Amino acid sequence: MNNSERDIITSSLGASAELKKKMIDSCSEDIIKAVDLIVSCFKKGNKLLLCGNGGSAADAQHIATEFVIRLSRERPRPALPAIALTTDTSYLTAGSNDFGYENVFSRAIEALGKENDILVGISTSGNSPNIIRAVQLANDQKLVTVGLLGGNGGTIHPLCTHSIIIPSSDTQRIQEGHITAAHIICQLVEERMFGFTVM
Repeated sequence: MNNSERDIITSSLGASAELKKKMIDSCSEDIIKAVDLIVSCFKKGNKLLLCGNGGSAADAQHIATEFVIRLSRERPRPALPAIALTTDTSYLTAGSNDFGYENVFSRAIEALGKENDILVGISTSGNSPNIIRAVQLANDQKLVTVGLLGGNGGTIHPLCTHSIIIPSSDTQRIQEGHITAAHIICQLVEERMFGFTVM
């Protein structure tokens, strides 16, 4: 490893660590509010829907998996209902072809979303057209809408019931903040609903 490569590693890890420290002040209350909403959703027998593009699509799948399977082997508990709307290639390609990619997630919400479900829309910019339309339709169908956003929250922020906005304009750092926040949310949801001793 040369000095230039070491500098990149040091700079990237340092920036990521600094962002996480900023999140303590800027995101903690918003994380707790998201936990409140998700716990209420699950206790009512409702479900979580998640969507995003690119890396945020992967995050949607990651977060859904943590809820359905479990966050830790040391904390066995029943499955929780969460669906990533980013995983079905037949649906995604047909929807994009027939209705346009800007409507691909809203079409799924029309089919699957029920009143008091939660839609988590993930967008690092807060300006993704298909996430905007998904949030708008979810609001029309009386879902609770939660934005996982970055920067100033973009167009999506004021449309959401609640948002967590990562205090960065760097896409990579925002994505790292999103998955960190999501892991914390999942852990707190598990603790509130099941504690540590559920079998």
